[in-house]
Amino acid sequence: MHTASRPPWQGYAAALGVVCIWTGFILISRWGGKSPLTGYDVLALRLGAASLLLLPFCRDLPRTVWRERRLWTLAAIGGVLYGVVVYTAFKYAPAAHGAILLPGMQPFLVTALLWLALGERPTRNRLIGLTGIALGVLCVALPLLQAGDWRTLPGDALMLVASLTWAVYSVLVRQWAFSPWVLTRFVALGSALLYLPVYVLWLPKGLAEASATQLITQALYQGIGPTIIAMWLFLLAVQQLGAARTGALIGLVPVLAGLAAVPLLGEPLTASLLLGLCAVSAGAWYAARPGRVA
Repeated sequence: MHTASRPPWQGYAAALGVVCIWTGFILISRWGGKSPLTGYDVLALRLGAASLLLLPFCRDLPRTVWRERRLWTLAAIGGVLYGVVVYTAFKYAPAAHGAILLPGMQPFLVTALLWLALGERPTRNRLIGLTGIALGVLCVALPLLQAGDWRTLPGDALMLVASLTWAVYSVLVRQWAFSPWVLTRFVALGSALLYLPVYVLWLPKGLAEASATQLITQALYQGIGPTIIAMWLFLLAVQQLGAARTGALIGLVPVLAGLAAVPLLGEPLTASLLLGLCAVSAGAWYAARPGRVA
């Protein structure tokens, strides 16, 4: 039997896989944002690929799940609303900003929602970590505001909305406690049923101007990586390592995504941005450590 002081290597491998996939999500999404594809296109490719892949595994879904309003709510929030906002945001904001405002802000926003909605007080470690996250965001925001650079403001605002949307989704998932496998399949298919007809009939498209490489990469990576594989690896990591240790490792995502965007996407890396990335990652890592209630 494994002890808490020596968690199995499989858990660390799974957590590393989640870090890589979520880092890739930020980079691939920004790459799509710099292409002719609209945010609506990327979400359609994601949901189309994920639903087609999961469709053969949905035969054993109980018929009652399709009448479960809470599942449809989760599909609308975590599948459709989050996707529309986040992929549109990457049209205007660089990957490093996404790294800070998406995975970096999650501990902050989830803690705030749990405190306000459920009265769940954060631990002292979490409060210290959240302070680091706030300082990291300020390191990035203040130089832009002082220079009067508002070009990324629409994208940054959308990133914050997307991050808040995902935090609401995360809290609802925790409260309603559906089976992860049921939730993964339903959110993929339910989101596709809600979104794809609207997309086909009414939303603007840039598919004709995009390259085949862009279309295939976005469909396969977005549809399989974050939607299916990362979910399974995350659950495995939590099972092997525990939620706190897994959450601490996920704190690597902001700094890794921000640094990788420099050579891969040609994005600039200033001293204030590097400091902000490190502060957010360190804050997310510290916030995930267990501790006493403040």
